[in-house]
Amino acid sequence: MARLMERYKKEIVKKMGEKFGRTNPNSLPKLQKIVVNMGVGKALQDKNRMTEAVEHLTQITGQKPQVCKARVAVAGFRLRENNEIGARVTLRGKRMYEFLDRLISIALPRIRDFRGVNPKSFDGNGNYTMGLTEQGVFPEIDPDKMNFVQGMDISFVMKTGNDDEARELLRMFGMPFREA
Repeated sequence: MARLMERYKKEIVKKMGEKFGRTNPNSLPKLQKIVVNMGVGKALQDKNRMTEAVEHLTQITGQKPQVCKARVAVAGFRLRENNEIGARVTLRGKRMYEFLDRLISIALPRIRDFRGVNPKSFDGNGNYTMGLTEQGVFPEIDPDKMNFVQGMDISFVMKTGNDDEARELLRMFGMPFREA
């Protein structure tokens, strides 16, 4: 079992129940899925960028990404319908908790001049989204074999309707929020 998954079931559920005054564990906030998204707009000029981005996303998440295609044509961006412009992975269950553990304990501390993640990036329904500027902060990526730097968005989808409860859950997982 993943380390954070075990910690959630044994410790965090009890602490959250005491904090919010609830006895039913199903009424407490829970992490449903994590979506990792890479927008690779430069893949229109260089097809190797998309294959390398898919390879990096596979190494980081341990799961094969879905390649996203453009829905509409935009002449200003030289974009045609059905061009490959991104890749995404939806993580659930054990893989989700393992990815979250690696993100919090390994990847975020490796970011240069890191002062914490923004505590205000919630959407009003308890979901949290953060961005990373490069994929090289993950130890799975070999910097010598990396041809380009690619950013990514990471979205945490929660089973709660309240931003404060979701923030508290991520804080208990160990998410390093910066002081507002």
